Amino acid sequence: MINHNSKIYIAGHNGMVGSACWRLLKKKGYNNLVGFSSNQIDLRNFNDVFNLIKKENPDIIIDAAARVGGIMANSTYPYEFLMDNMLIQNNLIKSAYDLNIKKFIFLGSSCIYPKMAAQPILEEYLMTGSLEETNQWYAIAKITGVKLIEALRQQYNRDYVSLMPTNLYGPGDNYDLETSHVLPALLQKFHDAKINNKNEVVLWGSGKPLREFLHVDDLAFAVIFAIENKLSDSFYNIGSEKEITIRDLANIVKQIVNFEGKIKWDLTKPDGTMRKLIDSKKFMQTGWQPSIELIDGISKVYNDQFKRSS
Repeated sequence: MINHNSKIYIAGHNGMVGSACWRLLKKKGYNNLVGFSSNQIDLRNFNDVFNLIKKENPDIIIDAAARVGGIMANSTYPYEFLMDNMLIQNNLIKSAYDLNIKKFIFLGSSCIYPKMAAQPILEEYLMTGSLEETNQWYAIAKITGVKLIEALRQQYNRDYVSLMPTNLYGPGDNYDLETSHVLPALLQKFHDAKINNKNEVVLWGSGKPLREFLHVDDLAFAVIFAIENKLSDSFYNIGSEKEITIRDLANIVKQIVNFEGKIKWDLTKPDGTMRKLIDSKKFMQTGWQPSIELIDGISKVYNDQFKRSS
């Protein structure tokens, strides 16, 4: 029986997703939380992971740990992205199985789906086509995690679940322009342009691609929902089901930052995938709904990340 006294181990508790889960669990009265930094435990070492979980004996494990990075990191270190991510998740999942941990929440990414998948993307589209080449190593690792969770549920009736979120944003995001995703990159660019009194911000492509965004706190609510309820399937998409063009997103960020210059679209640069929307109806039908509107979420992120630190 899961209750507020249940012990929860969050692997990757210092990351954007793990820290969001930690904050929300604390807020909801779960006080028996444990987490360990990478200098305390190497999740790539099975014996260390097994012994830690045996010692701590949590009721629930949330796997928010992964080696992540942008296109450049993925293409420069394909072996590490594939091997490290498989070792991390396999060690956690096998230890959870061996030690009979009650619940396991495995967190992945919508990059697991085929590059040319029909839109919106349903869970059953997994492994029906080729992956996006630039992040295939990370995606393949995450696919093996999804299948391990499915296998344990099918073969041993374990109450383990995989959640695959769409593009996330929120506290703890990455604002390095070399490695960040589109939304934090836009916030950083417009903020830099404003404080440096620039007349324009140059953005890649046409601004026409459509993207879906979810505040990381809404994902944390989904994780807690999965903890507190027995779900009928092993694998769920977690998204907002709301699309926005990059052009409209840029204009929202420009307004929030209060940048008064112009936006210039560099059409010599690639647009990337024109549309990427996941279908989250299966999870929404269980009772979860996202609650943070995009404009409100971005405004809060900007106020917390930039205004308070400047």
